[in-house]
Amino acid sequence: MTDTGLPNRPETPRAVSLGERSGKSVGVPHGSDPGSRGRTTIADGVVAKIAGMAARDVPGVHSMGGGFARGMGAMRERMPGAGGKSVTSGVKVEVGEVQTAVDPEIVVEYGVSIIDVAGDVRENVIAAIERMTGLEVVEVNIAVGDVHLPDEDEEQPERRLE
Repeated sequence: MTDTGLPNRPETPRAVSLGERSGKSVGVPHGSDPGSRGRTTIADGVVAKIAGMAARDVPGVHSMGGGFARGMGAMRERMPGAGGKSVTSGVKVEVGEVQTAVDPEIVVEYGVSIIDVAGDVRENVIAAIERMTGLEVVEVNIAVGDVHLPDEDEEQPERRLE
């Protein structure tokens, strides 16, 4: 988990006369920043979910994860009560107090520019994480694990020749 605020040490407000009170800040010193009155922690899994959703939204991304992760995900989808598709599959994150690094592994569609798709994924992931969490994304290291061919149908079981 990560901290994005100051330690949870509430400040003792100074005594205020009735003449100083105004609006909703009764008993709180003027100019006191609400962000300094507690702390917010963001779990690694939250950042991974945001990154996974942002990467999947990019045109040209077929799926996330390497061969093993995709195989396990396919098995999990078929099992009743297993929770279906994992949004964090193929995403690793390192989250600090104010910064994060993200390592998504993607499978791209055949025929698209891998460099362009990777750039779009990087931009989308950075924008989504920074907007939603306030963390600074210091790096997004994209691994292209496979290319999905148009005639590949992942839903059909392989035929065995006898």
